[in-house]
Amino acid sequence: MIDIDRKHNLYNPTEDHLELRENIGKFAKNELDDQAKEHDELEKFNEPLFRKLGSELNIFGVTVPEKDGGLGLDTTAAVIIHEEMSQYDPAFTLSYLAHEVLFVNNFYYSSNEEQRKRYLSKVMTGEWIAGMGMTEPGAGTDVLGMSTVAVKKGSKYILNGTKQYITNGSIGDIFLVYAKLNSLDNKKMTAFIIEKTFKGFSVGKKEEKMGMRSSPTSQLIFEDMEVPEENLIGKENEAIIHMMRNLEIERVTLAAQSIGIAKRCVDIMCDYSIRHREAFGKKLVDFGQIQKMIAESYVDCSQARALVYNVASMVNPEIRNSLGSASAKLAATRMAESVSRNAIQVMGGYGYCREYPIERLHRDSILLSIGGGTNEAMQKNIISDLKRIYEKLMG
Repeated sequence: MIDIDRKHNLYNPTEDHLELRENIGKFAKNELDDQAKEHDELEKFNEPLFRKLGSELNIFGVTVPEKDGGLGLDTTAAVIIHEEMSQYDPAFTLSYLAHEVLFVNNFYYSSNEEQRKRYLSKVMTGEWIAGMGMTEPGAGTDVLGMSTVAVKKGSKYILNGTKQYITNGSIGDIFLVYAKLNSLDNKKMTAFIIEKTFKGFSVGKKEEKMGMRSSPTSQLIFEDMEVPEENLIGKENEAIIHMMRNLEIERVTLAAQSIGIAKRCVDIMCDYSIRHREAFGKKLVDFGQIQKMIAESYVDCSQARALVYNVASMVNPEIRNSLGSASAKLAATRMAESVSRNAIQVMGGYGYCREYPIERLHRDSILLSIGGGTNEAMQKNIISDLKRIYEKLMG
């Protein structure tokens, strides 16, 4: 999409945001674009390039304060990064999201000083790759239905259970994992930091996926896994507080990925129909059916983008915005699927084939309506929040 907003506004509130967008945009175009197709086809994670995000680009720890080695920026900065990188490789960006949002941001705002001293520098430099374990084979959106149990024994917790569809699972060195304490009847969550070297830890099968193929997804298996008590995050039975807080920034950054996908699709179909393709002696863009798909794609993307950035400006570790984050994710993910499908139709056979990245972007877009809470769950959350708001207003 033609970028007419490279100045201070909703999308670039400060000079820091503008500089970040320019730097990440250049990196994404120069280094992500060329490798995306190959790694998608091979279902191969680009580990050397991923580590550069920490060692050279310094974008691990975006929301971590500068005093602790981070950039000291905000959710809008995280959205900028996810939007810019997803224009070229959404799968690579998904692994970044799992490391940066699901682990680094969550860990920093939930951990204590001693834990940060042990782990923060390793994940912020990219020395260690991280992820988060919440979803299970029988419990996705219904997180309270999880069956992983932690039992305290002396100075350790013993964990048993399986986590499913874990991004970075097969390549991760460290994970933030949620479990129930002592009993499956427990309706509260407890969180732990898990290292891959812990006794009783193993990685299950790597999933073969429709999209996001270069971002590895696998099971994490805990069989009498021993976790030192100093790796308890926060307090016992209180993890659902930071779980829900972190889900909000996750949903906004997943929405940002959808924006990036849609922007690239609009760019490609405009370039193809305006500059390259002719039919019946006219430019393709001169046909009304094509104009409808391109115009509506541009408008839909612009509307969703404005919503995502507006919500991002109101989401941080101190401020909750469940209604906004669910709305942004629902709007943006539906939009990206629609826009990428329009792009395939505009380009015809070329859109369906892998010569252009459109079919890959369309495949990648579908995961975003599932991860971080399904779109059906977002609808439920929106209604729940609206009921609460209106019941309070009406007394």
